[in-house]
Amino acid sequence: MASLKEVKGRIASVKSTQKITSAMKMVSSSKLRKAQSRIEHFLPYEEKLKDILDNFLSSENDFASPLTEQREIKSVAIIVLSSNSSLCGAFNHNIIRMLAEIRNSYAAQGVNSIAIYPIGKKVETSLTKAGIPIEGSYIELMDKPHFEGAKKLADLLINSFLEKTYDKVELVYNHFKSTASQPTLRTQFLPLDFQANTEIETLKRVDRKAERQIDYILEPSKIEIIESLIPKALRSKIFSILLDSAAAEQAARMIAMQMATENADVILEDLTIQYNKQRQQDITNELLDIVGGAEACK
Repeated sequence: MASLKEVKGRIASVKSTQKITSAMKMVSSSKLRKAQSRIEHFLPYEEKLKDILDNFLSSENDFASPLTEQREIKSVAIIVLSSNSSLCGAFNHNIIRMLAEIRNSYAAQGVNSIAIYPIGKKVETSLTKAGIPIEGSYIELMDKPHFEGAKKLADLLINSFLEKTYDKVELVYNHFKSTASQPTLRTQFLPLDFQANTEIETLKRVDRKAERQIDYILEPSKIEIIESLIPKALRSKIFSILLDSAAAEQAARMIAMQMATENADVILEDLTIQYNKQRQQDITNELLDIVGGAEACK
C-alpha cells in the first residue's frame, strides 16, 4: 500500500492537472465562440452564392460543364482535415480511421492512384509515419483558416480535375453539428453533382418560385455567369469546411477537457478516501505501539 507521502503527492499532482484541464476548457470555449462567429458571418455569403447558382441551374436543364464530367475512376484525390494539436478526444482518430476505410474501399475497387492532401498536423504526421505519400503540407490552414489559402487549394484541385489528373475529389472532415456532436463526414467535391444539390434544395425552391418566374436580363449570358460562379462556389466550399472543422475541433477539445476535469474530481475523491484510511490506519498502529509499550513496562 502506498505511503501517506505518496498519496499526498498524487493528490497534489491531480489537482495541478485539473487546473490545467479547466483552463484549457475555458480557452477552447472562447475559441469556439470565435469560430462560430466566423461561420455565422460567412454562411450568408455562401448560401446566397448557392442560391443564385441554383436558381440559374434550375432553368438550364441541359447545362454541362467540364467540372460535371463523370469519368471512370482511375485516380482519386482526398482532402482530409485534422487538428494541429491533440487533447481533443477522438477528433483526429475518427478522421484517420475514416481515411483508412476510404483507401481500403478504393483499393478493393482496383483504384490504386490515391493522392492525399492533408490539412492539419496530426493527419500529416500519421500519414508520414505510415509511409503514405502526401501532396503538399497545409498545416497553416488549420491554425488560422483564410480564404486565400482555400482559394489556392480549390484552384489546384479544379485544374487537376480538368487536366484529368484526378477523376474524383473527395473531402473528409469533422462537421460542427453541435457542441456535443462532431460527426465525421465524407463528401464529394468533384465532379459536381447538380442533381444531388437540386434534391436537397427542393423545399427552398418552392419558397423561391415567385422569384424564379421573374424574367431577368443578364449580361453576359446566363451560361457565362454560371461558369464563372461554379469556381467561386467551390472555393467557398473549401473555406466553409475549413471553418467548420476548426469549430468542431474546439468543441471536441472543450468536451474532452470538461470530461478530464470531471474525472479528476472522481480521482481526487478516491485518493482522499485512501489518504484518510491510510492516516487512520497509521494512527491506530501508533496507538497500538504505545499501548503495547506501556503494557511491557508494567
